[in-house]
Amino acid sequence: MERYDSLIVGGGIAGLQAAIQLGRYEHRVLVIDAGYGRSTLCKSYHNLLGWPDGVSGEELRRLGRLQAEKLGVTFANDEVVQAVNKGKPGDGFELWGKSGKGYEAPTLLLATGLLDRIPELPNLKNCLGLTVYVCPDCDGYEIKNKQTIVMGSGDSGAGMALTLSTRTDKLTYVNHEQKAVKSELLAKLKEKRITYVAEDIDAVMAEESGLFRGVVLANGERIAADRGFIAFGGNEVKSDLARQLGAERLENRHIVTDPRSKMTSVPFVWAAGDVGVHAEQVTIAMGEGAQAAIWMNKALLMLKEEANIHRVVVRS
Repeated sequence: MERYDSLIVGGGIAGLQAAIQLGRYEHRVLVIDAGYGRSTLCKSYHNLLGWPDGVSGEELRRLGRLQAEKLGVTFANDEVVQAVNKGKPGDGFELWGKSGKGYEAPTLLLATGLLDRIPELPNLKNCLGLTVYVCPDCDGYEIKNKQTIVMGSGDSGAGMALTLSTRTDKLTYVNHEQKAVKSELLAKLKEKRITYVAEDIDAVMAEESGLFRGVVLANGERIAADRGFIAFGGNEVKSDLARQLGAERLENRHIVTDPRSKMTSVPFVWAAGDVGVHAEQVTIAMGEGAQAAIWMNKALLMLKEEANIHRVVVRS
């Protein structure tokens, strides 16, 4: 089993930014990437500094990987399924992937993110980030005064529709799966004049370019719109490795970290990006990745200094 200075689980935005920072410290870094996540699905991020016309998650990942590789960072295409703490702080961690390969390092960053629950509706994924959105903070601006459909489920969809009501007064909430909605939310939808439809969605109407045109309901009805948002609830927070290592998590499974260093409750294990506790945005993921890497470097320097002192003592 080859040993590295740092292991990063997750090749998304947070993981790549951390890898670049650690690479610039000239540490031996391995990024273990399953190759699928939020950033692989988004066809365009609109609110990033330097990208006024938007940039896809895949392009950011491609550029980030190239930048990290130029700094000596290596990558493994694998999905980590087991994490083992080898003992006292500094002894390190062993990770095991679905491939059967093992990976070892004294410092570990979990940048595993989360996955939105997105039903397999025809044409939906082709529109993500282009004309159908997930985050109201990132992309609420994109629906200003536009006919918009919130495709959601139960209270999650209702809450999203109400949040977006400050951006447009042309809103329809389609409650796919027809889960119950609290009476107070239904009253607020009516108050805001948001059209409420309790019917399953059969397909998304869209052009090949990713231009959203509306939805086709299971009953055959078509509802036209210019933009869409999704809010189905039940997102999967990818924090099981943190659980295996004994790191503190909230009830919603997001990992708790120190706000200054991004270290978890387990020494020498850090977490950054959407798997942690924060607003889920690319810019924040980048910042947290760099922040965690800075403190990982401090830890590595400390461990190397302690090892040198130990060698001197042993020789004397």
